[in-house]
Amino acid sequence: MSLTGHVYSSGFKLQYIVEGNGTPTLVVGSSLYYSRTFSNNLRNSLKLVFVDHRGFSPQNDCKDTSAYQLDLLVDDIELVRKELGLDKIIVIGHSGHAFMALEYAKKYPANVSHLVMMCVGPSYSHEGHLASLRYLNDSVCPERKAALAKNLARLPQEISAAPEKAFITYCLFMGPKSWFDYNYDATELWEGVEVNMAMFDYVWGEVFRDIDITENLDKLLSPVFLVLGRYDYLVPPAYLWEGVRDKFSNLTIRVFEKSSHAPHFEEPELFDKELIEWLFNS
Repeated sequence: MSLTGHVYSSGFKLQYIVEGNGTPTLVVGSSLYYSRTFSNNLRNSLKLVFVDHRGFSPQNDCKDTSAYQLDLLVDDIELVRKELGLDKIIVIGHSGHAFMALEYAKKYPANVSHLVMMCVGPSYSHEGHLASLRYLNDSVCPERKAALAKNLARLPQEISAAPEKAFITYCLFMGPKSWFDYNYDATELWEGVEVNMAMFDYVWGEVFRDIDITENLDKLLSPVFLVLGRYDYLVPPAYLWEGVRDKFSNLTIRVFEKSSHAPHFEEPELFDKELIEWLFNS
């Protein structure tokens, strides 16, 4: 059974979908996309609360980047928590949303029991992206590289044809970088999702490029579960975490061997098992 609705924040309509039973677990990002990627089995253990941020707010044409400051996006998470009457929560952030979840856990530590960060590098810096390119180039996977080259050749034309869907188009065409099965077509997962490109260009292109995740780490009280995929070529590679992992007071890292950018979707049974065991023991 699903509970759906929305919360308004400064004119942005933030959709939410609540499914499952158990400890309230807020998943930051597109409510539509992420509700399609977590397993039904996990809903037997956790009450999953899928929440839009402003970049996924439907019918949003705001181009003013001051409306997309990271602090505001973090405060929106807190607004939703209050509006839904949730007490202490588990917070999950995937890819760039992991930065939002981390900053929320730092700013509102009393409200977070556990933090889950999935498929993300320590930053999205220029150096990090260069490392991800080298990681792919060094890998012996000619079929994956051929599929990516084919998609890259088509990408500019596809984005020009529908610039308002550039983020989704990019995600779909980066399939060889982001799925263990490099031929997987994720179109159905994105169905009905609306994207504000001004938000993504600013937050992903500038805020996450310059972020220093070690800042205010002393305010982070909750244990952290970092989920990575062995074949994830979309974000900076796992080895870059070696430079910052010891700055976390309680960090557990799990690398999924048959996953790329979405272990929760690609290896759901193993992901659910590892996550529940960590939640129980931490």
